[in-house]
Amino acid sequence: MENAINLAAPKDTISIMALVMEASLLVQLVMLILLLASVISWTMIFTKYFNIKTASRDADNFEDDFWSGGDMDTLFHTWAGRGRHPEGMASIFVAGYREYTRLGGKASVGRQDMLDAVHRTMRVALMRETDELETHLSFLATVGSTSPYVGLFGTVWGIMNSFRSLGVAQQATIASVAPGIAEALVATAMGLFAAIPAVIAYNRFSNRIERLLSRYEAFADEFLSIVNRQTMSSKTA
Repeated sequence: MENAINLAAPKDTISIMALVMEASLLVQLVMLILLLASVISWTMIFTKYFNIKTASRDADNFEDDFWSGGDMDTLFHTWAGRGRHPEGMASIFVAGYREYTRLGGKASVGRQDMLDAVHRTMRVALMRETDELETHLSFLATVGSTSPYVGLFGTVWGIMNSFRSLGVAQQATIASVAPGIAEALVATAMGLFAAIPAVIAYNRFSNRIERLLSRYEAFADEFLSIVNRQTMSSKTA
């Protein structure tokens, strides 16, 4: 009966914080790296989420203004004179229309040359917007692909130390190696904790950015067609 009572007695539990504090120096360094990577990636995830959301909203607002049938010169001054550099789709329009008005009054510039210049200017603006939208995506991809391996390295190192201690111990029991193995496995858990959100965010953001850039490219082509029609009508007039 007494043995049964002893078997039913609660056992001491080891907290995660205790496992981290008792880990070897190298494993602690691995955990610190993974913790920093997780914090930075989460910061970039929230920042990129709001940036893409703002860019999509600005694109919707600009398209509403552009296709409302208003004067293009008024639209240019509205979006270019807001006291800040235009962004997104508005930036592509402002760059293209500025080049169009700059070359439109020059008789020495042919129609095809002007179209090529407007197209190049909008492509440069599109490349700038692409770089802006894709900022921090490479870091998320790096965290998502390397964090599990960094955590696995910490786990392997911790397990190696546990078995080395087991080899010199006079009495080998599960209780003597369990804490060391447990603290080593924490590194793998932290690696997955850092990698999974980064991978999900990278895939989600890449898809949304690709769709947004497709809208930018479609608008640039449509605007170039409008410029082409206007130059043809002005030449025939």
